[in-house]
Amino acid sequence: MATATATTTSILEQVPIGTLKLNGHAKKPVINDDNEHDSGHSTDNDDEVVIVDPYNYVGETFGSGPGENYPFAQFLPHNPDRTESDPVLPHFDIQDRGLKAHPNAARLRAFVEARGGKVKDKLIAIGTVIEGDIKLEDLGEEEKDDLALLVAQRGVVFFRNQHSLTIEAQRDLGRHFGPLHKHATYATPKRGDLDDVVVVYADHNSRPDPFAFTRAELFHSDVTYEVQPPGTTILRLLTTPEVGNDTLWSSGYAVYSSLSRPMQIYLESLTAIHSGFDQAASRTGISKIPRRQPIETVHPVIRVHPVTGLKSVFVNPGFVTRLIGVPKAESELILNFLKDAFAQQTDATVRWSWQSGDVAIWDNRIVNHSATFDAYPSLRHGLRVTPHAETPISVEEYEAQTGQKAKDWLEERHKSLGIKPINRDDGKTKKRAFRD
Repeated sequence: MATATATTTSILEQVPIGTLKLNGHAKKPVINDDNEHDSGHSTDNDDEVVIVDPYNYVGETFGSGPGENYPFAQFLPHNPDRTESDPVLPHFDIQDRGLKAHPNAARLRAFVEARGGKVKDKLIAIGTVIEGDIKLEDLGEEEKDDLALLVAQRGVVFFRNQHSLTIEAQRDLGRHFGPLHKHATYATPKRGDLDDVVVVYADHNSRPDPFAFTRAELFHSDVTYEVQPPGTTILRLLTTPEVGNDTLWSSGYAVYSSLSRPMQIYLESLTAIHSGFDQAASRTGISKIPRRQPIETVHPVIRVHPVTGLKSVFVNPGFVTRLIGVPKAESELILNFLKDAFAQQTDATVRWSWQSGDVAIWDNRIVNHSATFDAYPSLRHGLRVTPHAETPISVEEYEAQTGQKAKDWLEERHKSLGIKPINRDDGKTKKRAFRD
């Protein structure tokens, strides 16, 4: 079930200032005189600084930017003037390319190994890095299909040294996975013909306010308010700080597996409202008329990945406003619990320290992610291509459509290892101890 709710610019402008994320005050900037772009230092020291709340911030050039000799100037963020918003997005008929993959992504693995590379897992539950001189633009159709499967299995896959990957090739790779999403509110590259590319940007003019958010609040999945939210998503960093501004990805498969069976059954019965209104409100100081008017959409709390058949928790504090059909107090309690579950599972959260030219490809259906906003005043600049995926399906819908049982990641891991799982604590399996 999905509902699209239109609003007007005048309504957005009436939102109390305390809820806006890009309001800030001019302050004297902190300056770094290093002029090396790839290491992420911005150069102009004559601009005022805007204090931003990273909770809903992706990137703007509030001042003069990184300088006139910046090699990626055509990809700096730009907000074209609009006289009206675009219509709502159409429905896309999407079949996941991972369904065409070879078991265990064997063709991709053979491609990598034939070039002296290696497919290496970062953690047990999440994250894989493709080591070696492997260029994404060299992948064929079969290797791309296997990559879709690998990302669905591992949550996020990393590639180093993708300096030769053009934005055209990045978009072509994205289109292989699905129709490219055009963001409802965010800036696009200054070049002007890349409406389906999101610019990730921060420099010495945008100073994160470390007291405006909790770290757990920053974990999110991109634009989940869309009727068909993103799947396999591609981010390439053009310029990065020498240290800091890492990104973390946390597994929704693992969060589901960490729950008791009664809690799993309870969450499988629920749906949640995903809203784009706060994000739209946060942009009114940048662009009065958004590309599309904000919407609210209803999605299952537990969704099933169509390729792996695994269950994943699909909520995030960035866009989910409440659970449907339960009291507000109960909704807030459950959502806060799940928010903390994503942020606290250290064994199922992978962290990537970026270098210029790195690419991360993750599945927005099954992971939440967060940047660390710790490298101010350094320059950070990247381009994200965000293909649509299917409308999220619940456990009940998946099993009715496929005739197969949806699966638990941890149970499947135990089966693959040939070990008996530990009984989940139902309140009866463990003896009372003196601390009880």
